[in-house]
Amino acid sequence: HYTSIENIHKVIDPLFLDNLKDEFRQIISIANLKSRKNALLDFQDKLANLKFFDPACGSGNFLTESFICLRRLENDVLRDLFGSQIQLGAFLNPVKVSINQFFGIEINDFACTVAKTALWIAELQMIQETMEIIHRDLDFLPLKSYANIVEGNSLRIDWKKILPADINFIMGNPPFIGASMMNSEQKADAVNIFGKIKLANSIDYVGAWYHIAANLISGTKIKAAFVSTNSITQGEQVAPLWDKILNLYHCQIIFAHKTFRWDSESTQKAAVHCVIIAFADNSLSVTKKIFDGDKFQIVDNISPYLINSNNILITSRSKPICDVPPMTHGNKPTDDGNFIFNEDETAKFCKKYPQHKHLLRRYIGGKDFLHGNPIRFCLWLKDTPPNEFSNNKEILRRLNAIKIFREKSSAAPTRKAAETPYKFFSTPQKNSNYLVLPEVSSERRKYIPIGFFTPDIIASDLLMIVPDAELFHFGVLTSSVHMAWVKTVAGRLKSDFRYSAGVVYNNFVWCQPTPEQHKKIEETAQKILDTRKNYPDATLADLYDDTLMPKDLRDAHKANDAAVLAAYNFTNDFTESEIVAKLMNLYCNVIGGI
Repeated sequence: HYTSIENIHKVIDPLFLDNLKDEFRQIISIANLKSRKNALLDFQDKLANLKFFDPACGSGNFLTESFICLRRLENDVLRDLFGSQIQLGAFLNPVKVSINQFFGIEINDFACTVAKTALWIAELQMIQETMEIIHRDLDFLPLKSYANIVEGNSLRIDWKKILPADINFIMGNPPFIGASMMNSEQKADAVNIFGKIKLANSIDYVGAWYHIAANLISGTKIKAAFVSTNSITQGEQVAPLWDKILNLYHCQIIFAHKTFRWDSESTQKAAVHCVIIAFADNSLSVTKKIFDGDKFQIVDNISPYLINSNNILITSRSKPICDVPPMTHGNKPTDDGNFIFNEDETAKFCKKYPQHKHLLRRYIGGKDFLHGNPIRFCLWLKDTPPNEFSNNKEILRRLNAIKIFREKSSAAPTRKAAETPYKFFSTPQKNSNYLVLPEVSSERRKYIPIGFFTPDIIASDLLMIVPDAELFHFGVLTSSVHMAWVKTVAGRLKSDFRYSAGVVYNNFVWCQPTPEQHKKIEETAQKILDTRKNYPDATLADLYDDTLMPKDLRDAHKANDAAVLAAYNFTNDFTESEIVAKLMNLYCNVIGGI
């Protein structure tokens, strides 16, 4: 997959090109011709001494585009120096920038050859542009030129052995592969780079390039910037990846592009969601920028979550940091489908065994919760004496199948559960109302749809549940404050939110409302639930589609947002970034007191 020119410039412009162009503009504004000429020659020497490295260069797109941009700047210099003159007699080649300043590593032999060829072609192209400026022919044979592209595994090569000591910029688009998708060789390479740190197995493959680059640039003036999967700024892998970069290698994030969709320019479009992160040693003084689309914000610090905040790393916790009911996954059957009945199976069972239809309960998973179908039921025998169903052949058939299925498992806990085939593998649900939300929800929704279930409804393990939750908890969790937190720290499935108890819920800092504020949140929360009832035939997916959301439901949520913001002492005009920064500060205060 080829990185588009547009996305290459999202990396190289703020990394070095913008500063070089600014410097050139300042030089050509010098009125004194001699001073300007000297400054231009010094600037050309500077361009000719910069060195660039792409440690996963593919077919050389980053290197080639960077070379072309550097040469065009040099041509601008030459245009100002020689453009108005006809050069007579002996004439030395005025070009100083060369492809010798560009270094790369590529594992694929064909791509490696393509990268070298692309640089040669670019060098010839730029020589031709130069000749048009200086009105002279220049002798050029591209095969004389040397492109510093090394074929090999970038994670096994010692970068220092192939790079000059005065390398300036590291850049590129290293491969990103989810931890669960790596092959054994890639996993071994990554673990070798990360070392035996907690949750090393959760870090995306691209994280290995970050670690090597951070180690290389530590204590130097080298700057690095990579296009990467946005997963390295979300969920549980943030802490294990960035702790070492920030605290051992003493690096800082100097600019970042927040999540954007990356479409490659190859024949087959890549549909991935990326970030761009640039980093350097802490000792460098830089103006830090966070880009979001075409806009950017100058900030004091960029955290690994790509927000203007201190470098706080959220780690997974087993319990909430505040005094709220715990969240867990719903009930896990581990049954090979034998506890679950579709509509036809339910109708047949109830007709044949009417005395046992009370043993079936509505069963809802993530898709059912959001979209309303398929309608399913499950056999729920928890706390039911065996004598109540011991003569039911269909139940016994299913329980025997569950027993056999569990006994064949390679997991010891599952084999142990074969002793009680009449029970779900896990049943955290209580005999009381409980709050539910989907583990995965679309990024297009302003609010994750959240609801309440009565105990006669069984939530699957694809739903997150909060037993004993109250209206107040519902109101806070469905608010814009909580959603700002979710968008920042939750993991992602592609671009969709992947909610987790350990990272998102257990680290969320709850407000401490006055009795009046508490009551107000309960009232606005109830209003949301009541408004949903105005649309009995609409699914939650319909109601929470940002385009289709009914106005009265949107207004109910806005009122709830205002009530929750007030309980946090936040104002209604707070941006999401400001909300998250405040929540991060509250988080630090709470953690410091634990």
